[in-house]
Amino acid sequence: MIPTTLQIFDEKYFHLSNDQVSYVIDVLPNGQLGHLYFGPRLDLDETQLDALAAPVSKSGGTVKFSATDHQFSLADTMQELPVYGTTDYRQGSLALKADQMPLYPDLKYQSYSVTASKPRDLANPGAFGEHADGLAITLVDQTWAIKVVLHYVLFPDAAAVVRWVTVSNDAARTYTLTRCLSASLDLPDADYSFLHLSGNWARERQVQTQSLAQGTVAVESLHGASSHQQNPFVALVAQPGTLRSGSAYGVNLIYSGNFLASAEVNEWQQTRLMSGIHPSQFEWQLEPHSSFTSPEAVLLYSDRGVNGLAQQAANFTNRHIIAPYWQGRPRPIVVNSWEAAYFDLDTDHLLALAKRGKQIGIDCFVLDDGWFGRRDADDSSLGDWSVDRRKFPRGLKAFADAIHQTGLQFGLWFEPEMVSPGTTMIKQHPDWVVGPPQGRRSIGRHQYVLDFANPAVVDNVFAQMMKVIDETQLDYIKWDMNRDITEAYSAYLAAAGRPQGEFFHRYIRGVYALYAKLLKARPHLLIEGCAGGGGRFDLGILFYSPQVWVSDDSDAVERLKIQLGTSLGYPLSAMSNHVTSVPNGQVGRTTPLSMRYHVATFGVLGYELDLMKLSTEELAALKAQVDQYRQEQQLVLNGQFELLPPTLDNQNEYAWAVVNVNCSEALVGFFRVLATPGQTVADRLKLPFLDPAKRYRIAGQTTVFAESVLRHVGVPLPVQFNGVNADTAKFSGDYQSCLLHLIAV
Repeated sequence: MIPTTLQIFDEKYFHLSNDQVSYVIDVLPNGQLGHLYFGPRLDLDETQLDALAAPVSKSGGTVKFSATDHQFSLADTMQELPVYGTTDYRQGSLALKADQMPLYPDLKYQSYSVTASKPRDLANPGAFGEHADGLAITLVDQTWAIKVVLHYVLFPDAAAVVRWVTVSNDAARTYTLTRCLSASLDLPDADYSFLHLSGNWARERQVQTQSLAQGTVAVESLHGASSHQQNPFVALVAQPGTLRSGSAYGVNLIYSGNFLASAEVNEWQQTRLMSGIHPSQFEWQLEPHSSFTSPEAVLLYSDRGVNGLAQQAANFTNRHIIAPYWQGRPRPIVVNSWEAAYFDLDTDHLLALAKRGKQIGIDCFVLDDGWFGRRDADDSSLGDWSVDRRKFPRGLKAFADAIHQTGLQFGLWFEPEMVSPGTTMIKQHPDWVVGPPQGRRSIGRHQYVLDFANPAVVDNVFAQMMKVIDETQLDYIKWDMNRDITEAYSAYLAAAGRPQGEFFHRYIRGVYALYAKLLKARPHLLIEGCAGGGGRFDLGILFYSPQVWVSDDSDAVERLKIQLGTSLGYPLSAMSNHVTSVPNGQVGRTTPLSMRYHVATFGVLGYELDLMKLSTEELAALKAQVDQYRQEQQLVLNGQFELLPPTLDNQNEYAWAVVNVNCSEALVGFFRVLATPGQTVADRLKLPFLDPAKRYRIAGQTTVFAESVLRHVGVPLPVQFNGVNADTAKFSGDYQSCLLHLIAV
């Protein structure tokens, strides 16, 4: 690995590069900032750059930029900060107005500055690293006294450019910012498929693809969260390409609120990929000499197809988003009380459950919903975070002490952003509830949303939580968020004279502020993100929470699709997976215990079932699973994930693997949903990611395979029953799965 380099040629060209990628910017003839290239590393000098930047206008017959230059138009020019309303009719990344007058800023290059590192700032979720080339380019509009700084960061170990924007008002009047996207990437062609991760509650991040054509395709969220329905990670995959070959571009947003990610193709088959805060329901008041900074966006590139792009995304997140304390560190294996007890919490039963968990090797006992207020169902007590003495007559401290005395860590469920009707908080502070003072105010899951745009709300919730955290010496928080925002209105903003269009952004900033306060007070507290399952699975949450509950749907078959989609944009270390009881509570399906474990092992393992109801044989099986996972956890959480055919093209069979850095060890997972006698796709799995200089055997077997055999022929899978081979078949019936642990010899 070579360090990043920044080449600057006469303040006309800027070339950011490392040993994987190059990103090239130029100053256009009109003084605005142009985009020349993002892709595999280039060796460039000024002569070559002059040739690449030579204008080639496709825009005959369109409006030109000036009366004197008839060869230049922004309509077909690749740009770094496109603004709608000049000679470019595509979507812009920036828009402002003065009162009701739209502005069309002419932002020209003024200066640049550089940095050599990007520190982690707990108050502002973003990428970080000790070594990085940072470039900040300042553009100025003299007419309106508007300054825009475009920020770029490239780390030496990632094929990713981090981008964000700061807009400043240097005028004596107030402006309103109505659009401020974080990144815009113009590409010279359009032969791509648009890949996104879409779905709904309990069916999040399903892989969807569609070919680009002239026009715009977009995914978005206006839920107040990144949402179950869409995800901020999207990709452009060059066609033709394969799972493991061809160019692929990705973009993700380090943000957890309303977002927009779009790809627009113009009449000249140029593509514009954009990402940022959703412009709908957004406006920001820019007083004189104030500024606004967008969230950070991550632009990714791979020349090894979807699989390579997924690896780039995972590596970037593991190294530059996840908190340093948790990077490479084993995560506790938890048992969660929810499916064992729901709201019916009895200390004797819970302590017996914890002790049995300790016997099978569990690290942490998590007390889920129902421990506070008078919470006997999901219709009360949110916002009043004090223990229910009916259920814990000796108090929560005594219970936590008992858990710690068993040798287990202790975790608690919170839903900090919500409040129930009838609680002390809502009676004392009715103006803390999101919603207008008159008219409709919807209620979801028997609860309202607290106005986290108001710092007093954040401070109150923090004080309540810290009292419990200190009292119990808490090790782990499961942070839930079970309803989206409706009727968005903040009494706090109204009283402060701020526009309501600031609410959604200020709300999620308030959520980040609470995270930051908790982690500043308890730096090693493990917070697992959850939003009704996977409704806020994004880089903004992962900056604070090193793992996120993937989905409320814990069925092993459904999880195959959910975890597959999630793995395209996020690392296994971020995926919290639990083995739960059957029939499954979401779909009613009964799958083998082995399959539930095999699916859950590709991530952070946990359990969510009543251990007191299991047989001796089942408990022994769970103990064996925990022992096996503990041996393989470092490989799973820190290895390189590999997608294998037929995974993206076959809804019945899935295969993937994780391999360590020196290819001395790999764990392969294979899953078949329904038995298919005589029609099986996979009898062997080809493994094209091992070391050609090594030979491998499968744990528990004696045969040694050459890497070339595993690459070109494949590793044999267990034989499937076909009606006449009962004496040799290892797979029989539906819901088949196996783990193959390869070890170099």
